[in-house]
Amino acid sequence: MTAYEPPGGPGTEVFDAVVLAGGAARRLGGTDKPAVRVGGRALLDRVLNACAGAATTVVVADPRPTARPVLWAREEPPGGGPLAALGAGLRHTTAPYVVVLSADLPFLDEETVRRLLDALLAAQGPADGVLVTDPDGRDQPLVAAYRAETLRRELARLAVEHDGLTGLPLRRLTAALRLTRITDPLASFDCDTWDDIAAARARIREHGHVLDEWISAVKDELGIDLDVDITELLDLARDAAHSVARPAAPLTTFLIGYAAAKAGGGPEAVTEAARKASALALRWADEATVEAAPDGKAEAAPDATPHPGPGAGQDTGPAAG
Repeated sequence: MTAYEPPGGPGTEVFDAVVLAGGAARRLGGTDKPAVRVGGRALLDRVLNACAGAATTVVVADPRPTARPVLWAREEPPGGGPLAALGAGLRHTTAPYVVVLSADLPFLDEETVRRLLDALLAAQGPADGVLVTDPDGRDQPLVAAYRAETLRRELARLAVEHDGLTGLPLRRLTAALRLTRITDPLASFDCDTWDDIAAARARIREHGHVLDEWISAVKDELGIDLDVDITELLDLARDAAHSVARPAAPLTTFLIGYAAAKAGGGPEAVTEAARKASALALRWADEATVEAAPDGKAEAAPDATPHPGPGAGQDTGPAAG
């Protein structure tokens, strides 16, 4: 199997996600790190979007508003460390694979999650998990996909050997696992300091990223979970601005959204409304086209409709030269 394709057919969910979001963030002065905004979105919400394909997403932290519905869990006692938090989250999962993530990964996306699952399923020989390494080659066990059964077995063993999981470092777990590694410098970038936060915010505002980031932030803010062809909408806005007037672009795109909502919503409704509006913009432009007649008088384009009346004999409509 070379690509992640859930057993049982397309759309069958076979992985859960556990997001650890309850750390103390000491290098941020104790700030509530998962709530820190990068590109207008909380770090936690950015990670939740990346694992949107999970059957169940468990966040190990105190409950808070999130852009996506999740289950909440907490290790006992709170602040017991990553292994204790992982054990608390894993108790709420049932899928055979589990993606384990920290809540401070501003550039994690669904593609990286798919790559982790692909690599786990395609690994040569038995593999208990696949994790990302950072640019320096260091393992990132909280950007990883694991076999859930193996995690449960090893966590249970560690709990017996150490009289619980509180205070145990993650390496106690990963040292016992057969792991495959993939490199993803961007996905492995985590925000431990305010300098990291500043660097992430600056990158998101670079030209190649800002539009996608803005659209994602707006959808989160408005509670919209809708994937549409952004290029198509930009082309429509361009046609409206060039064929009618510059203010027509934002007004037309607003009307597209309104029309799509009236039609029941969904990407198909947006596409159909955009198609109709684009065609109208082109017809509008055609009406403004004039051709010079042999006698030097302006003549309406072949598809223009004459308007007889008080000004008969003169061009009074949009085709006036």
